[in-house]
Amino acid sequence: MALLKEHDIQVCISDKGNPYDNAMIESFFSTLRVELTDLERFATQQATRTAILEFVEVFYNQQRLHSSLG
Repeated sequence: MALLKEHDIQVCISDKGNPYDNAMIESFFSTLRVELTDLERFATQQATRTAILEFVEVFYNQQRLHSSLG
């Protein structure tokens, strides 16, 4: 938490007793981590940004099957 505060990052935490409001984004970040960032080391911050943008715009949004959409 100290590192987040140091960089002025606010954490989004669900209300007590409501574990579902972050489930969709947690699922996305899990997919991103497993399918992209765990598989590759990036040389620069810009290379990381480019790879994530490509993952989201090209693969995740257009090619990957989304169970909720059938």
